Amino acid sequence: MKRTWAAALLLAVAPLAHAGRACEPKPPEARNIERAMVLAERTARTLDATGAQVVVLARAGQDLSEYGLRYSHLGLAYRDGARWRVAHKLNQCGTAHAAVYRQGLGEFFLDDLHDYQAGVVVLRPDVQARLLPALKDNQQLAHLHTPRYNMVAYPWAQRYQQSNQWAVETLAMAMDPGATTRERSQIWLQREGYQPTTLRLSAFKRLGARVTAANVAFDDHPDEKRFRDRIETVTVDSVFTWLTRTGMGNPVQVIR
Repeated sequence: MKRTWAAALLLAVAPLAHAGRACEPKPPEARNIERAMVLAERTARTLDATGAQVVVLARAGQDLSEYGLRYSHLGLAYRDGARWRVAHKLNQCGTAHAAVYRQGLGEFFLDDLHDYQAGVVVLRPDVQARLLPALKDNQQLAHLHTPRYNMVAYPWAQRYQQSNQWAVETLAMAMDPGATTRERSQIWLQREGYQPTTLRLSAFKRLGARVTAANVAFDDHPDEKRFRDRIETVTVDSVFTWLTRTGMGNPVQVIR
């Protein structure tokens, strides 16, 4: 079956975007393009077989094993006719600015991945039914988007917003009609038991990251946690754990 892997409708236009990664001037290697396309095809077949309309889809763009994490970035994938689209947030070339995009599976995985595997959580039918209209509507999809990007944004603040944070807040908005602001969506997430990942980052490591990366900031984290080297943020692994624990999603399927 032939599929179109080109990017679909972009909600915002940028020359190149990555989730927390700097732009590199070198062209992608042919081997990595091939691996990305194979992973995209296998993912499409797996998603088709589930019969689902909406899933949470993750990729391993960076090696986060130091923090006990497998995946680095997630998107909300939905069926659009015979094809799958992925709605997700990307920051532009390592800057502190981000936008929300729709892409095909091929482009979603065409990011020089650390590990060519995907993680999939099929959402509960009622969650799919609530989320699907928002994913197809440009205004709703961008409603809770904050352009100021921070790779380690604090989950319960609104100064910045990272990619995974946008996804779970958008899910919360779809599930709770009253969650029309980021603050209200975060209240819903807390009420539903979402627990972010706590990273242990020393003052030295935080300073180094802040100085060398425009897309990393810690000033939205509470002092009492930051000064104890406890940095809480939204990770793919924490979202997968939460979805499975609450029954909002099935156990994670791994695609290699």
